[in-house]
Amino acid sequence: MSVAKEIARRRTFGIVSHPDAGKTTLTEKLLLFGGAIQEAGAVKSNKIKKGATSDFMEIERQRGISVATSVLAFEYEGVKINILDTPGHKDFAEDTFRTLTAVDSVIVVIDVAKGVEEQTEKLVEVCRMRNIPIIVFVNKMDREGKDAFDLLDEIEQKLHLKVAPLSFPIGMGYDFKGIYNMWEHNVNLFSGDSRKNIEETVEIKDLSDKKLDELVGTTSADNLREEIELVSGVYPPFDRELYLQGKQQPVFFGSALNNFGVRELLDCFISIAPAPRPKQSEERLVRPEEKNFSGFVFKIHANMDPKHRDRLAFIKIVSGVFERNTPYLHVRNKKKLKFSSPNAFFAERKEIVDISYPGDIVGLHDTGNFKIGDTLTSGEEIHYKGIPAFSPEHFRYINNADPMKSKQLSKGIDQLMDEGVAQLFTLELNGRQVIGTVGALQYEVIQYRLEHEYGAKCTYEPLSVHKACWVDPENPKSEEFKEFLRVKQRYMAKDKRGQLVFLADSPFTLQMTQQKYPSVKMHYVSEFERQAKK
Repeated sequence: MSVAKEIARRRTFGIVSHPDAGKTTLTEKLLLFGGAIQEAGAVKSNKIKKGATSDFMEIERQRGISVATSVLAFEYEGVKINILDTPGHKDFAEDTFRTLTAVDSVIVVIDVAKGVEEQTEKLVEVCRMRNIPIIVFVNKMDREGKDAFDLLDEIEQKLHLKVAPLSFPIGMGYDFKGIYNMWEHNVNLFSGDSRKNIEETVEIKDLSDKKLDELVGTTSADNLREEIELVSGVYPPFDRELYLQGKQQPVFFGSALNNFGVRELLDCFISIAPAPRPKQSEERLVRPEEKNFSGFVFKIHANMDPKHRDRLAFIKIVSGVFERNTPYLHVRNKKKLKFSSPNAFFAERKEIVDISYPGDIVGLHDTGNFKIGDTLTSGEEIHYKGIPAFSPEHFRYINNADPMKSKQLSKGIDQLMDEGVAQLFTLELNGRQVIGTVGALQYEVIQYRLEHEYGAKCTYEPLSVHKACWVDPENPKSEEFKEFLRVKQRYMAKDKRGQLVFLADSPFTLQMTQQKYPSVKMHYVSEFERQAKK
């Protein structure tokens, strides 16, 4: 197959939502249709003994939440689909933001009973800023929840989306009869039996057909006719161009756990979702069909296999073809690197691939060369932008609880910070280490992973810091800046890249400091962003 054909048959997308709306379950069912796994395991359910394929860190299995983004790929009707399953839990939002830089489109999962929740709002906002095409999937239709029209209104108001329903529920919860698929004009009957892998569909070209009454009963049929009439009156017809520009979002209804409405979602997805798109770099717009290879690291994962201390850098290929054993330029280090075993993913199974195309995600074994946001090319110096490091919300001192293991501890902290789990600051005054995270749950994850993956124990001590600000003096030699360093020495720290950071203990301190030393600028986002904006 030609490279152009390979590019055209790839779809890379992320699944985002609030915790517990059913992302990982949906991911599993999509894999099931791709014939990729034999039985799907819901995240929390004792009936099914098999844990979910995409949650492969111990701590995820225990808590029933996804903590790290996982990459899964499968083939379906000749299309190669790459899914990035992201954590919904807000403490791991940064991982999700980074993942959104690597996807071409997004499926947003919404729980019918809870409607739109805060985490979904934040993530959709990021997608809207980047104009990523979105498909909405309303999940858990087999439970009682909000009325379909109310839900569509809520999606439009809270997420500022323009929706176009492509399927519509017949009843809900206890009376849930099935789904009318407006995209293919057929009715799907709900049997409530999740063991049946693929349910029967009955084609109904015209809603006034009496066959509909026989299938779902007259009351439900009449209701559906009214509702569909209302839908076509209120909502615009689906327009693929608008969808691709991120100006219109199709909506599907279903129940991922019961495998219901998932196939319709998948069929529609492969026919409308975009193939790999061009990406903006600082230098120029890079198109997927270019001859030369380029790609960027959007995630680093240490110890995917607890038996071996390995680190994998996940790379999204933007243009050209990636081949194994070919030297590529690491732009930041200006070194040529060669990879003998690039991995393609499939949840717990990794396969070595000889050749990968734009849109694919490749895992490269890393000995510490990569940081998040690095670019790899076949020679040209390109910098991809838009992978942010925000100021953390929580700060704690980290102490070594086992003096015999200080080497393991520092190695562990080092690798976890490269992975982007949290940020490390070292105080200038006494060299103590402070860990800053977006959410409190991350401290537990760090402690757990240090112990189980590196054999090091740590304890935390609280520290009252309001925000970490990256310091940017107009003139580093000025008296004002020296005075600032002398007066504020208790609060000065360095981040992992050796940049100066001011740890302000309250909004008031920050305000006063800015008034007193106007030439010393403070930034809430790290250096990366500032260079990128220039």
